Amino acid sequence: MSTPDYKTMTTAQIREDFLAFFEAKGCTRYPSSSLVPDDPSLLLANAGMNQFKEYYQGTKTMDGPGACSCQKCLRTNDIDNIGDPRHLSFFEMLGNFSFGGYSKADAIAWAWEFITSPEHLGLPPERLHMTVFTDDDEAAELWCAQGVAADHITRLGEEDNFWAAGPTGPCGPCSEIYFDQGEEFGCGSPDCAPGCDCDRYLEFWNLVFTQYDRQEDGSLPELPHRNVDTGMGLERIAAIMQHKGTNYDGDLLSSLITVGERLSGASYGVDAARDRSLRIVADHARAVTFMISDGILPSNEGRGYVLRRLLRRAVYHGRLMGVRGAFLTTYVDEVTRLMGQTYPALVESHALIEGIVRAEEGHFGTTLDAGEQSLASELSGLAADAELAGAVAFKLHDTYGFPIDLTREISDAAGHEVDMAGFDACMADQRERARAAANRDAWGSFNNVWSELSARLVPTQFDGYDHDELEGCRVLALVVDGASVDCAHAGDAVEVVLDRTPLYAEMGGQCADTGALAAPHATLRVTDVQVKEGLYAHAATLEEGSVSVGERVVASIDRGRRELVRRNHTATHLLDAALKAVLGPHVSQAGSLVAPDHLRFDFTHFEALTPDELERIEGMVNAEIFAAEPIVTRVMPLAEAKASGAVALFGEKYGDVVRVVSAGASETPFSRELCGGTHARNTADLGLFKIVSESSVGSNARRIEAVTSMGALEYVDEQLAVLTQAAHLLKCRPTDLVERIESVRDQARDSAKKLRDALTGAGAGAPAAAGGAERTLDCGAYTCVIVRRDGLDSQGLRELWDSIREKADGPVACVIATRTPEGKVALLAAGTDAAVRAGFGSGDLIRKISGLVGGRGGGRPNMAQAGGSDASGIDAALDAAATELSH
Repeated sequence: MSTPDYKTMTTAQIREDFLAFFEAKGCTRYPSSSLVPDDPSLLLANAGMNQFKEYYQGTKTMDGPGACSCQKCLRTNDIDNIGDPRHLSFFEMLGNFSFGGYSKADAIAWAWEFITSPEHLGLPPERLHMTVFTDDDEAAELWCAQGVAADHITRLGEEDNFWAAGPTGPCGPCSEIYFDQGEEFGCGSPDCAPGCDCDRYLEFWNLVFTQYDRQEDGSLPELPHRNVDTGMGLERIAAIMQHKGTNYDGDLLSSLITVGERLSGASYGVDAARDRSLRIVADHARAVTFMISDGILPSNEGRGYVLRRLLRRAVYHGRLMGVRGAFLTTYVDEVTRLMGQTYPALVESHALIEGIVRAEEGHFGTTLDAGEQSLASELSGLAADAELAGAVAFKLHDTYGFPIDLTREISDAAGHEVDMAGFDACMADQRERARAAANRDAWGSFNNVWSELSARLVPTQFDGYDHDELEGCRVLALVVDGASVDCAHAGDAVEVVLDRTPLYAEMGGQCADTGALAAPHATLRVTDVQVKEGLYAHAATLEEGSVSVGERVVASIDRGRRELVRRNHTATHLLDAALKAVLGPHVSQAGSLVAPDHLRFDFTHFEALTPDELERIEGMVNAEIFAAEPIVTRVMPLAEAKASGAVALFGEKYGDVVRVVSAGASETPFSRELCGGTHARNTADLGLFKIVSESSVGSNARRIEAVTSMGALEYVDEQLAVLTQAAHLLKCRPTDLVERIESVRDQARDSAKKLRDALTGAGAGAPAAAGGAERTLDCGAYTCVIVRRDGLDSQGLRELWDSIREKADGPVACVIATRTPEGKVALLAAGTDAAVRAGFGSGDLIRKISGLVGGRGGGRPNMAQAGGSDASGIDAALDAAATELSH
């Protein structure tokens, strides 16, 4: 087929043209939702319809005919296919949607207009093909009405052209649009047509018409209103509009492949294996960049595990391309350059994304090295020509992120094949678990009591910023044991929904208020408040009387508790600002807990804080407290808040109007954040800020726990009490504690050295330790000393070996066992280089005897160690060593 005679468009042009086209049809343009969906049944956003789920279900309604969006999506259920010319992990999905607004006929007519009109895509009609569901005569007729030739319409069955939310529920036929890339892309079969597995007919737009409600008996009654859900892969249509053959040849991904060419020195299109690695790194690097920008951090479960797996796979394929050292931040820079204007979060979080990627990449490089060592150890224990067990290969993959390709390559070089059937079985089990987690029904189950209440009640109005008590709050609903009731009685555990409330619900890390509800004939003690479907659910115990829906109550908070919470919440804002000032702009809040007695603050950082850094951070917060700055709250548009420099929580979603909390009344306050929580009125209210602990909560996150106000006073009192008690025990004044402790430490070290010298024989004329035993074996070319010396630790074992080696006249080895001071067992086997050359192997020997003391261990031929828990087996282990060496 000749060169296409249609125009060329960039990805950015296609994206904007699509959205503007449907806006002109009356659809509302929606920004992409986060990759972290609001829907708890989804791990990651994987389709444009995710954010419109409640509109399809009818629990929400939309003004106008429909919506359109360009949605960030991520799918990894077919991760092993990613890197072929078609599959991607991250992609953008263009979509237009109707929730009973415009019709099926409109959707088909508009799709045809957009793809064929010269003002838009302008694709040649003769190269367009449609598929419809076998029984969907309506869709076929609608396409014909647009001028599509009958032989360009293919009917496919339920597997290809019928969408369903599950065995029952919303469902309907699909119609897919294909582009004929030409015979050179085809399989050569005379039956080749849309739906064929070859690359000739490329599907790029799917129109789903959700119009039925499938019943248990299989019947398909019509839904109350018909819905339209379409999805057009932006990368696919970009490749078509740029006259390219695959997703990876479009302008965005080809730019990322160029980065790989530059880093590796390879040329794309020369070597198939190298090309696949170039595609994988380009795809995964883009996915990782977007995931972190949406607040996902690497971890060993859930979304964080998906992120970590993609990042590690990219690092591995970088190694396959010959790239050594850290390199992924180069891709992060390019992704930000290419897509930052469309997705500003990439720019706003750039320093953080780079920091996390750099730290995770460095950590995995070490892990990859450890995996290589583990594999080498496994291979060394195999008999000649034996297979490496599939379970071992899978463990390397799952524990170290060690790719199977690398396992096979290293194993082959060592003369061993890998049991791929066993490995594939383990992988299949893991994929099934992952598929169940990542591909759960996108519709989920929303038909519970809270979705029903939300559909008929207005959201609860929180009015607790300036009020500790509100009169006349109307009871809108009562829920007992998961069911809506009209009346609750004494002794019931009830969830109460009010039209307005002063009690803060648990949100943003701040714990919920507690308090009371006083009804005309009842008293309720509130122990928790949670937001459920926009309604404040006051968890309460009905202590006396009864309460009914429609009654008016007086709602009040525990004032003293709220005051402590306020102070700790303001402290988290001051702490966040101090962390950024001391550590750098990559610091971002990764979680928090604001309770009455303490606060916990998680933040992105890549190493432990030094004592000096902690001292500076604590000092900066206390300086703001002592400056007695007012806490100023303003409500303003989101754009204005960001322009003012207000800090937004990483990965958090905000509405068009936000609440901004500033510590200080000036134009440049110490802290300014978007926040809906409750706060102190003045920094001086906090009294004192003390950091209690700093620790790790992951490879890229740290945690600070701190106290303020009464909690800080209690903490200081506790520390002073400990100092006083320690001084009493050491018989000195508290001011002399350091000097006294140093003296005691020096004495203890001296005593410990004398004891070790006695046990190891290192001291002049030192006697043998009590209970000690020793024998010497003549092993031909070397001598082996077998010793038991109880009371040593691992360091003592090594020192005893040093003593034996120094006193020996020729090649010597040893096997030493001890019952440690803690009652455990430590074993050591070691030999000089000459003894090892003569056949002594420490690692093999330790592996054979360590089971007799309830332990395991290993090491190099010249030294190996093991620990154990069964001291009664020490003598048996030494006897077994003697027997082994005597053979």
